[in-house]
This record gives sequence, structure tokens and C-alpha cells, in this order.
Amino acid sequence: MTMQSILREKDMSMYRLSQISGVPKTTVIDICSGKSDIKSCTAKTVMQLSKALGCTMEELMQIDNARYDRTTGLPKDNSYLEKGLPPYLQKSIAAMQASWQIEDNGEKDLHWDICWCDLNADINSAEMEREISSDQAWYLRQKYLRMEKEDAI
Repeated sequence: MTMQSILREKDMSMYRLSQISGVPKTTVIDICSGKSDIKSCTAKTVMQLSKALGCTMEELMQIDNARYDRTTGLPKDNSYLEKGLPPYLQKSIAAMQASWQIEDNGEKDLHWDICWCDLNADINSAEMEREISSDQAWYLRQKYLRMEKEDAI
């Protein structure tokens, strides 16, 4: 459960939570966005928020708002790496997904190798043409080609 889901359940905005609880709006926004962890807040802040939300402090301390990796600052959900892909790459991904679905169901897809090679070539091309970043390229290779990235020696 996240602070956002609690607010949706209570049909309450971050601004309204700030008003009711007396916690500064910026603090509420930081907690809801995952920028600040509820576990690093003062007991007073947690108490004010829990009263406003009608839950216990313990329940509030159980929420998981950590959407960002604390060490890298990057989102934990890597799906952002699939945003803004060129249309030809999206088409190759869709073909590869369809092929993997056939293979994963225990059937033989006679075009699997073509789909795999096309997608690999399209990822490489998009990376070399700087249409996608190297991080995006490796994310796509791992997710859709099921490749593993080996550390350079």
C-alpha cells in the first residue's frame, strides 16, 4: 500500500491532507511522491498524518512509497525506459512478444529467430542512431530478447 492509494481510498487530495493534518504541503507531496520516506519523518508528523487519515501510526509506517532507488535516484520501476521508442522498434517488440507467447505455450514458432534477429538489429540501430540510450537498449534486450548483460572484463 502506498500513500497515494490511501489518499485515493479516502478520496482526499494531498492539499486536503496537508490542511487537515497541519503538515506542510511540501512535506506531504514529498512523502506521496516517494521523494521522502515516511520512516524518516518525525513522530509528530506521522501522528498528524495518521490522525488525518484515520489510521494508526503503525499502519502508516508500513506504507511503501519508495518509488526511487535511494542510492541511484532512479525510479525502481524501469518501465520509463520504454517511453518514446521509435515506431519501427515498437513494431519489432510487438512481433517478438507474439513469438515468445507461442514459444512459452510450448508450441514452435517458425518465425521466432526472424523476430529475435529483427528486434536485436532494431535495438542496435536505434542505439547507434541515438534514438534510444544505452540503458534503454539493454533494458529492451533483457526484457524482450531475454539476454543477460555480462560485466565487461
